[in-house]
Amino acid sequence: MKKWFIIPITMISVLTISCEDYLEEKNISGLTADEYYATEEGMEALVNSCYTTMRFWYGKENGMALTEIGTDLFTRGSGMEVPAVAMYNSDLNGANTAVEFYWNRFYAALNTCNAAIGRLPDSPLAEDVKSIREGEARFLRAFYLWHIVETWGGVHLFTEEVTDIQTTAYRSSVEDFYAQIIEDLQIALSQLPATSSQGGRVTKPAAEAFLARIYLFTGQNDLAAVHAKNVINNYGFSLLPNYNALWGTNNTVNSEAVWSVNYTNNLVLNHEMDDYEGNDLTIREGGNNSHLLYIMTYDQLPGMKRDIANGRPFSRFMPTAHLMDLFDETKDARFEGTFQTVWYCNNLANAPAGMALGDTAIYATKYIVPDSESSQHLYTTIDREWTYDANDKPIVRDRFMSIKKFLEPNRQSIAQMSGIRDAYVIRLAEMYLIVAEAEMNTNPGEALQYLNVVRQRAALPGQQAAMMATASDLNIDFILDERAREFAGEQMRFFDLKRTNKLIQRVQQWNPDAAPNIQDFHKVRPIPQSQLDAITNPGDFPQNPGYQ
Repeated sequence: MKKWFIIPITMISVLTISCEDYLEEKNISGLTADEYYATEEGMEALVNSCYTTMRFWYGKENGMALTEIGTDLFTRGSGMEVPAVAMYNSDLNGANTAVEFYWNRFYAALNTCNAAIGRLPDSPLAEDVKSIREGEARFLRAFYLWHIVETWGGVHLFTEEVTDIQTTAYRSSVEDFYAQIIEDLQIALSQLPATSSQGGRVTKPAAEAFLARIYLFTGQNDLAAVHAKNVINNYGFSLLPNYNALWGTNNTVNSEAVWSVNYTNNLVLNHEMDDYEGNDLTIREGGNNSHLLYIMTYDQLPGMKRDIANGRPFSRFMPTAHLMDLFDETKDARFEGTFQTVWYCNNLANAPAGMALGDTAIYATKYIVPDSESSQHLYTTIDREWTYDANDKPIVRDRFMSIKKFLEPNRQSIAQMSGIRDAYVIRLAEMYLIVAEAEMNTNPGEALQYLNVVRQRAALPGQQAAMMATASDLNIDFILDERAREFAGEQMRFFDLKRTNKLIQRVQQWNPDAAPNIQDFHKVRPIPQSQLDAITNPGDFPQNPGYQ
């Protein structure tokens, strides 16, 4: 009999805190689970293990595919390995490997959190530590439940540790999922400390920020605004003065980062995912792989070769023309902070005659450049007509304006896939935009005030006044556009479009690749067929409607 959930607890791969304040994994042997988790060390390890799945999702190719691709902002590049997610075609079904991988991972993580929460009361930890660890486990359970319900809808909800094979499953409502999420977050908020000396641990402001997000998702706008304002005002966070500063590899621990998934410059520790059964190459190495995914194959053009500064170009995901058009680059610094438009010659061996090292070798633009103009330059011009047709459908998928904010210039070699950048999960800017969205219909003056804090931070010098939004701008489409400019590629877009009921409309309007195929049922993903085949009560747990 196949297993329904891959979650029996025998000896979980556990985490400990290193001298670098980084959550590391190590294997424990020689004791049974019950014996080990009855010790202080074992209980700490079990709680730490609740964090692991975050590093299978944030900064990983398939996690980004399921949240950013097939939206109004991104479509498939030439190297994409899971095109069904981008295209919503018939291959997006119960056999999809990316969907199955995360189903297994999220449910395993859920059971680990259940185990920690259930075992903590009888653990030998000191009462104050026990309370904090329960807050962490509750937060993380809420986080995994949120990913489950937003990805698959009202599927199987359980909150007790499972230690044997389960062969039945039952659907719970979306409302039941969110009720549990809110309950867990309220407990976490009451028990977590405001700060932690150990990088990556969940804290009170992270719990409050996530609760603000959840209240926005559930339409409880008053509560969303209250909690978002608390995060803004009560914990000492502040927006960085320069948007570009967010993306320095050595600056991911900063005044704006409310909660991040942390990675390390120790490449041995960053290989913890190579042992995944099946050696799924879309997981790559254990580090943050974002730097690989959004950049074009610049190294195939004259005057260029692959180097560390410009990245290893996997060309997985490319921007839609709509994403580029959302930015006014004459006013908004986020355009330059997001896109790479110029590559400088680093290879004379294949450079045009007369080009010197350091000269412009490639120029990419969202505008049409007449041949009469581009022919006057030695560099290659990649303009709108090269990349997109008259309807903005890509006609090439390996030449485009690249997303540069995830680049890893501190990698040790041009082949290194494992990145060390922490992955932002919640930034303070989101709290400002939550207030703006939550209050735009009831308190538009205050909504504009919070919205314009983000826009003024994004303004180029001298353009602050021009970047100020006005009352006539204030609607959900403007908010979504602002979230796109602020968070492009940060693994939120699919969920944002779903919750605002804009997924179908915006994909049909601005993603010509996906527009012909997307339907209302695509708001959730297919349940893996392997899981449906494993249960003994299929009548109680059918496939999500619309999928085969």
